[in-house]
Amino acid sequence: MAILVSVEHILRYFPELSPLQISQFKQIGAQYKFWNEKVNVISRQDIDNIYQHHVLHSLAIAKFISFEPGTKVLDLGTGGGFPGIPLAIMFPEVEFHLIDSIDKKVKVVESIYKALGLRNVTVDQVRAEDIREKYDFVVTRAVADMMILYDWTINLIRRGHSVNDVPNGLIMLKGGFLDLEIAPFKDILYKFPITEWIPEAYFIEKWLLYLPMD
Repeated sequence: MAILVSVEHILRYFPELSPLQISQFKQIGAQYKFWNEKVNVISRQDIDNIYQHHVLHSLAIAKFISFEPGTKVLDLGTGGGFPGIPLAIMFPEVEFHLIDSIDKKVKVVESIYKALGLRNVTVDQVRAEDIREKYDFVVTRAVADMMILYDWTINLIRRGHSVNDVPNGLIMLKGGFLDLEIAPFKDILYKFPITEWIPEAYFIEKWLLYLPMD
């Protein structure tokens, strides 16, 4: 019942979900509880809050941009599969490549996306520096300092025409006081409070940062 209530909570902000998407989001809770007992990919103290703290947090990106079909997205440092797996459910016609340097996390993510029946996801154990593909967007969630992320991704994002409403670029989910971190990019960076889209106490002091790279 708790999982159903949590999915209904997501439906409050995304009422257009299809029956298949609702089913996939329902399965996430059980999948992560099962795997987290074997491999600690989410804090054990946080697993009961997976829908708000991880799924809904990831879906803040879907409030900023509705990826067009055919868009290629790299989830850099996916960890337990966030934000990539929730976004892959939300955008089934978008290609998501999830990468992480830790093998055990990659194996869990692979098992989960296959159990959910996601056909638009690939996952690899690889470092960002070793990627040679180009993507329309790179998404991350609390992975590294912004200057490091910029260095990692500057050559991974395809320049030129974007089929989406905003230019190709880097989308980051971060929390806390960010003024010093974002200072070198202040003239080209966009910063949005997540509470603008999801007005809940948990998301106070949590931000979506967007750095266009066109």
